[in-house]
Amino acid sequence: MSFIAKPKINHPDMPKNALGLTARQYEGAMSTLCAGCGHDSITAAITQAIWELAIPPERIAKMSGIGCSSKTTAYFVGNAHGINTVHGRMPAVATGANVANRELYYIGVSGDGDTLSIGLGQFAHAIRRNLDMLYVIENNGVYGLTKGQFSASADLGSKAKRGEVNSFAPIDPVLFGMSLGASFVARGFSGDKTQLVPLLQAGLMHEGFALIDVISPCVTFNDHEGSTKSFKFFKEHEEAVNEVGFVPAFENIEVQYDPGTTTTVRMHDGSEMRLRKLERDYDATNKVAALSLLAGSHEKGEMLTGVFYVNTQTPSFIEMLNMTEDSLATLPESIVRPPKKVLEEIMESLR
Repeated sequence: MSFIAKPKINHPDMPKNALGLTARQYEGAMSTLCAGCGHDSITAAITQAIWELAIPPERIAKMSGIGCSSKTTAYFVGNAHGINTVHGRMPAVATGANVANRELYYIGVSGDGDTLSIGLGQFAHAIRRNLDMLYVIENNGVYGLTKGQFSASADLGSKAKRGEVNSFAPIDPVLFGMSLGASFVARGFSGDKTQLVPLLQAGLMHEGFALIDVISPCVTFNDHEGSTKSFKFFKEHEEAVNEVGFVPAFENIEVQYDPGTTTTVRMHDGSEMRLRKLERDYDATNKVAALSLLAGSHEKGEMLTGVFYVNTQTPSFIEMLNMTEDSLATLPESIVRPPKKVLEEIMESLR
């Protein structure tokens, strides 16, 4: 039996972005996740972020592995490129695609299991190579597809739905990523769309590896009393280190602030990320301060969100490879495929 998807109908009064497209045209398939899943809130935030930035759908490449989180790439920008890879192997496929075509915006969506367990090695090397992509971890602390076992991000002492207590220390993807050289590191909460949308927009415009760890409660297996990834627990313990605003390059960037109240980071394309300091005296461009803040927060049991570190000066993977100006995918075979004589000379030189 076959089914034909109904075309999305746009109301004539729906707002349009700079491309003349409505947000409806950036949606994907209907979600099959549990009702109330935090991942669906992240999907909505990604959809809004891309639509507001007016990125053409055909210039989006959605990459994922295996898991509840990795299903979500089907739920936004249905007309984009996309691939579900093998469990934990999404970074390798993203690397190859990045080298072949640098003209696309790469969005990797993964989970705490897909990233921090089976995929930890691939995740680590994508970071240290500063691969040009937005990497979103939908972090719920459990394996949702296999009935709620603890993942590598589950906090020490947290309790599972069936009553067992986690006895292993967690891997914090934010601390892990920063220690390996990620050039953009942030954390958000699926229940705070106001903060999450500009975080995603800044990550998309960042040239290099932009890591955003998003706490996303699993309503089926990890939203109960005793869980440190539940909606209630995170709302009670969350503390933002900064408020994030994002101004695309096509908007007029001429504003003034009182000294010491706002830090402005200019992105590679001319857009700006504005970080307003809250209670803490914190500089998101200071890596040592960021590491110290995050390490201290673990000792205090704080759940920090915001942009922890950003560095727009680190060369991206493509720059480090000293690639051609044109993407490999656009070059003719006569250029990318050496003739037989050249190959023989190469082989002779290796003897």
